[in-house]
Amino acid sequence: MAMHPLKEAVEVKGSTEFTRSELVGILSFKLRRFSVSEAKERIREWLEEGLLEEHNGMLVAKLEILEEKEKPENLLGEMVVYIARTLGWTELEVMEGIKALRERYGDLDERILAYLFGLEKGIDMSLFKDRLEV
Repeated sequence: MAMHPLKEAVEVKGSTEFTRSELVGILSFKLRRFSVSEAKERIREWLEEGLLEEHNGMLVAKLEILEEKEKPENLLGEMVVYIARTLGWTELEVMEGIKALRERYGDLDERILAYLFGLEKGIDMSLFKDRLEV
């Protein structure tokens, strides 16, 4: 997964504090992630999302909020529990079933294998469909 541009900007500067023009400059020219107008728009969005806060004319990156947003959800774990409860199996039995699918489908992401396993067992997996990154 690519690093969030705000996190990249913090690494480039070595600080979580920026003037607005400095952050625009880093995002547009040093990192070449956005045009100047796109960078200004991103900064506005990040302020709204709470990823940036403004203090005395300085923009401060809130990395702890960014890291919370970046944490991959434990989708596999949720699917395994859901499948196990639906089938009345143990989670270990479900994991073994998923591993058996790997032999058939090869090296697919375990979350996709879990999804396929659920479908094969006749389980409605639609609540996970939108969260799978295929």
